[in-house]
Amino acid sequence: MRMGRPCVGRPFCVWKRRCGGCRVGGMRTMAGLMVLCAVQVASAQTSREMNELNWMEFRELVPARIRTVLLPTGTVEAHGVIHNGADNTAPQDLAREMAPKLDALVAPLIPYGVTGSLDGYAGTFQVSEGAYRLFVGDVLKGLARNGFMNIIVINGHGGPQTAILNELAEKVGREERVRVMVTNWWAICSDVTLKVFGEDGGHAGWNETAFTQAKHASLVRKERYSEELETPRPAAGTWYAFPFPTPVILYQPGQGSVRFDQTKAEEYYAAVVERMTAVVKETIEKWDRAQLFQFRNSGVPGGSSGGGPQR
Repeated sequence: MRMGRPCVGRPFCVWKRRCGGCRVGGMRTMAGLMVLCAVQVASAQTSREMNELNWMEFRELVPARIRTVLLPTGTVEAHGVIHNGADNTAPQDLAREMAPKLDALVAPLIPYGVTGSLDGYAGTFQVSEGAYRLFVGDVLKGLARNGFMNIIVINGHGGPQTAILNELAEKVGREERVRVMVTNWWAICSDVTLKVFGEDGGHAGWNETAFTQAKHASLVRKERYSEELETPRPAAGTWYAFPFPTPVILYQPGQGSVRFDQTKAEEYYAAVVERMTAVVKETIEKWDRAQLFQFRNSGVPGGSSGGGPQR
């Protein structure tokens, strides 16, 4: 057998060793495999959390492959017998559940917010409206300038914070030519609350406590609960008190008192994730059909505007 020619049809030559031709062919095959592996490693997505991505991974993903980001926002305030950070864990859990279903990344949580009438309770934090507007506005602009087309705020706290986020969404959307959506999970899922529990919920009521219980049962202090922690929300124009006299605020009198039913908690959690995902997905699809800001230049350093469908 002559050197330099491969042993056609045989992995090894008749002498049970690589001849010259086989060695050359094998080296070429190995080189091809190494290049293929390198490409696969370069394009592999290691995480959907922005906090965990390397800058090179992020550059490869955004905006060429991923154009949607979920931004969890919350605050730290009293929540009956669940943890003070319930407004943070809820949107973060939702964002992590929704991200793979929407082909999105999850931005780092903004954990402090404009708390409102529960500011007087132990361990509660209040950020001034001016500081909050400036900070969150810059975060939204940063996400837009990093190439995201769809910025979805997964908000965990209501009160004055919701109005501020709505105004910032419109402002940044106009200035940066991006699509911004603010979602309040408890309001979007009010009908889910009625379906699962057969009654309305409340701040730190059965619905919000159940959402925490489903994934963080150790953060629920069942033994500390009593009806003395509850007050129905007053009708508009009737009365106002600061701080609000109890940390559990029922939306309707006689409805929403906490019962610690694990089965219902898990059912509620799954239904909320499904509803939230559907609402956001439908909005993005409508944006796409209308071709809103669809051809915006990303402005990403080292990146490209990208092509293909919006996500």
